[in-house]
Amino acid sequence: MTTDRERAPINWAAAIVLTATPIAAATVIPWYAFNYDFSTAAWVSFIVLLWFNGLSITGGYHRLWAHRAYEAHWSLRLFFMLFGAMAIQNSILIWASGHRTHHRHVDTVEKDPYSINRGFWFAHIGWMLRKYESGRDDFSNASDLMNDKMVMFQHNWYVPIVLVMNIGLPLALGWMLGDLWGVFLLGGLLRLVVSHHVTFFINSLAHMWGTRPYTDENTARDNPFLAFFTYGEGYHNYHHIFQYDYRNGVKWWQFDPTKWLIAALSWVGITRNLKRCSDFAIQKAQLTMQFKRAQEQLEQRPADSRVEALKARMAAEYDTFTAAMQEWGKLKEEWYAEKKASLQQKWEEASFSTRFKEIEYRLKMQRKRMRLLMNQARMAARTPATA
Repeated sequence: MTTDRERAPINWAAAIVLTATPIAAATVIPWYAFNYDFSTAAWVSFIVLLWFNGLSITGGYHRLWAHRAYEAHWSLRLFFMLFGAMAIQNSILIWASGHRTHHRHVDTVEKDPYSINRGFWFAHIGWMLRKYESGRDDFSNASDLMNDKMVMFQHNWYVPIVLVMNIGLPLALGWMLGDLWGVFLLGGLLRLVVSHHVTFFINSLAHMWGTRPYTDENTARDNPFLAFFTYGEGYHNYHHIFQYDYRNGVKWWQFDPTKWLIAALSWVGITRNLKRCSDFAIQKAQLTMQFKRAQEQLEQRPADSRVEALKARMAAEYDTFTAAMQEWGKLKEEWYAEKKASLQQKWEEASFSTRFKEIEYRLKMQRKRMRLLMNQARMAARTPATA
């Protein structure tokens, strides 16, 4: 397999763009700043266009088209289509199809297009520089996108759209704002380089650096620092287990401007059918990881009375957790049976809702007890064992 990787042909289009643009930005922009300086309008264009690009990738390419986490009015889809092309990360069809493959085969070296198990460099940018077999276009998972007229229009006319958005638009803005080359260099060139690597950090750093509060079945991490620079995408551990949720930062206080934008636009009907994973499923995932980590911490300790007492309490909490899972599963089966039989009335719906909320509340309280137990387990791991 190593020989195949080394012999993968160079992807010249991507290699030229991804090497020439940062070199140009690192040389031409400092020279221009030294000789001419940049106007305020140029810096504003950099910030605004950078955000337009970023939100078009996260809100459009990623959450709208790759995961179908919500639906959007044609005007928003048009905006995302145009400014997503401006980011030069390939067409919606290729980007979303490849991302679906990533989720299906995450961390599998020969199938994940940008597997972190092939190293930081490969996951960040190397996977695009050569035509690896793992990154081969395969649209068998994207029939819905191939039936989307706007997606296919962009795919078929991708290069002209890219040229208009990356050359024509910055030059037109620069002419209107009275700083032609300043806007072109900051709003065009620097914006593109920053936009590229901010997105690439999700494929690389977000699979290396952070916490895994929801699952350890893959390398994806939650990282609030990355979320700040990636429009909310840094909560990647959550995303990899609940990929169809329109939110990445599921907590109200987590920085996720993409989530806020989608939610705000739903108030005026521009977005709709926003998908949310249930609080129950989220709490279940968190509790499962808390049990696992607490048990690992206790297993590392020599047996003593305090550790044995903690293990007993942990076992009791796990029994409570298992009982709640079984009750929830039974209740869900009843709900589906009632719905299928078309016998569900308003009072029945209210009854089911109340019972679901009761279980969710019990799990919430159990999470608090588990945090206390985990703190005690950590303290036990730091103190000498007693006879």
